[in-house]
Amino acid sequence: MNDNEERSVTIITGRVWREQGSPSEGVHVMLVAPDDDTAVRLALEALAQEGYAEAELDQIGEIEGAPDEEPHLSAWQGATEGEIAIVTFDEAN
Repeated sequence: MNDNEERSVTIITGRVWREQGSPSEGVHVMLVAPDDDTAVRLALEALAQEGYAEAELDQIGEIEGAPDEEPHLSAWQGATEGEIAIVTFDEAN
Protein backbone atom coordinates (compact mmCIF):
# COMPACT_ATOMS: atom_id res chain seq x y z
CA MET A 1 0.00 0.00 0.00
CA ASN A 2 1.42 3.39 -0.87
CA ASP A 3 0.79 6.66 0.97
CA ASN A 4 -1.83 7.76 -1.56
CA GLU A 5 -4.14 4.80 -0.91
CA GLU A 6 -6.87 5.04 1.71
CA ARG A 7 -6.53 2.56 4.54
CA SER A 8 -9.37 0.06 4.64
CA VAL A 9 -11.60 0.73 7.66
CA THR A 10 -13.27 -2.21 9.37
CA ILE A 11 -16.67 -1.74 11.02
CA ILE A 12 -18.00 -4.09 13.66
CA THR A 13 -21.64 -3.83 14.73
CA GLY A 14 -23.35 -5.18 17.82
CA ARG A 15 -24.64 -4.35 21.29
CA VAL A 16 -22.93 -3.37 24.54
CA TRP A 17 -23.91 -3.21 28.20
CA ARG A 18 -22.36 -0.98 30.86
CA GLU A 19 -23.42 -3.43 33.59
CA GLN A 20 -24.89 -6.91 33.53
CA GLY A 21 -28.66 -6.64 33.34
CA SER A 22 -28.67 -2.99 32.26
CA PRO A 23 -30.28 -1.90 29.00
CA SER A 24 -28.16 -2.51 25.91
CA GLU A 25 -26.90 0.14 23.51
CA GLY A 26 -26.18 -0.37 19.84
CA VAL A 27 -22.52 -0.04 18.91
CA HIS A 28 -20.44 0.51 15.79
CA VAL A 29 -16.69 0.12 16.24
CA MET A 30 -14.44 1.41 13.44
CA LEU A 31 -10.74 0.63 13.19
CA VAL A 32 -7.95 -0.41 10.86
CA ALA A 33 -6.61 -3.93 11.45
CA PRO A 34 -4.70 -6.50 9.38
CA ASP A 35 -7.43 -9.17 9.70
CA ASP A 36 -10.87 -9.84 11.20
CA ASP A 37 -9.57 -11.70 14.27
CA THR A 38 -7.30 -8.81 15.20
CA ALA A 39 -10.11 -6.33 14.58
CA VAL A 40 -12.46 -8.19 16.94
CA ARG A 41 -9.78 -8.50 19.65
CA LEU A 42 -8.91 -4.80 19.43
CA ALA A 43 -12.59 -3.80 19.46
CA LEU A 44 -13.32 -5.88 22.56
CA GLU A 45 -10.25 -4.46 24.34
CA ALA A 46 -11.31 -0.89 23.47
CA LEU A 47 -14.87 -1.50 24.69
CA ALA A 48 -13.58 -2.92 27.98
CA GLN A 49 -11.31 0.11 28.42
CA GLU A 50 -14.36 2.35 27.93
CA GLY A 51 -16.14 0.58 30.79
CA TYR A 52 -18.46 -1.80 28.97
CA ALA A 53 -19.04 -5.00 30.96
CA GLU A 54 -20.45 -7.02 28.07
CA ALA A 55 -20.40 -6.91 24.29
CA GLU A 56 -22.22 -8.96 21.69
CA LEU A 57 -20.74 -8.44 18.23
CA ASP A 58 -22.94 -9.31 15.25
CA GLN A 59 -21.28 -8.34 11.98
CA ILE A 60 -17.92 -7.30 10.61
CA GLY A 61 -17.16 -5.70 7.28
CA GLU A 62 -15.28 -2.96 5.49
CA ILE A 63 -16.44 0.58 4.85
CA GLU A 64 -15.87 1.72 1.29
CA GLY A 65 -15.20 5.44 1.36
CA ALA A 66 -16.05 8.04 3.93
CA PRO A 67 -19.57 8.00 5.43
CA ASP A 68 -21.80 10.98 4.60
CA GLU A 69 -23.01 11.90 8.09
CA GLU A 70 -21.78 12.38 11.65
CA PRO A 71 -20.92 10.77 13.98
CA HIS A 72 -19.73 8.06 11.58
CA LEU A 73 -17.72 10.49 9.43
CA SER A 74 -15.58 11.55 12.42
CA ALA A 75 -15.28 7.94 13.59
CA TRP A 76 -14.13 6.85 10.12
CA GLN A 77 -11.59 9.67 10.01
CA GLY A 78 -10.27 8.69 13.43
CA ALA A 79 -9.98 5.07 12.33
CA THR A 80 -7.95 6.05 9.25
CA GLU A 81 -5.58 7.87 11.63
CA GLY A 82 -5.06 4.77 13.81
CA GLU A 83 -7.72 5.29 16.48
CA ILE A 84 -10.37 2.79 17.53
CA ALA A 85 -13.62 4.73 17.20
CA ILE A 86 -16.70 3.68 19.16
CA VAL A 87 -20.15 5.00 18.23
CA THR A 88 -23.02 4.04 20.54
CA PHE A 89 -26.72 4.69 20.05
CA ASP A 90 -30.08 3.80 21.57
CA GLU A 91 -31.53 0.69 20.02
CA ALA A 92 -35.04 0.81 18.61
CA ASN A 93 -37.26 -1.65 20.45
